[in-house]
Amino acid sequence: MGNMVWRVLGTGAAVVAGIVANKGVTAIWQKAGKDDTVDPQNPHTPVGEALALAVLSAAAAALAKTMFTRKAAAYYEQSAGHLPQPMRDREEARSV
Repeated sequence: MGNMVWRVLGTGAAVVAGIVANKGVTAIWQKAGKDDTVDPQNPHTPVGEALALAVLSAAAAALAKTMFTRKAAAYYEQSAGHLPQPMRDREEARSV
């Protein structure tokens, strides 16, 4: 049962992180005076803008996913009394 709970919490954290990161990137991009409809995959978009948006998006997504997953794992640990099984397995593998 605990594994299923962690899957729901972990997936939910990743989804929320993606939404938050997207909204954050959009806000930052607009504050920088850039067009929020820029398509980095379109060859007519200047390569500098495409790369800047790609880097900003990737960094925001990674940061948000890390923070939201950490919070979800802390909540799980507080509720269950231990870390989720996948995290415990990784800790054990590192200590060997």
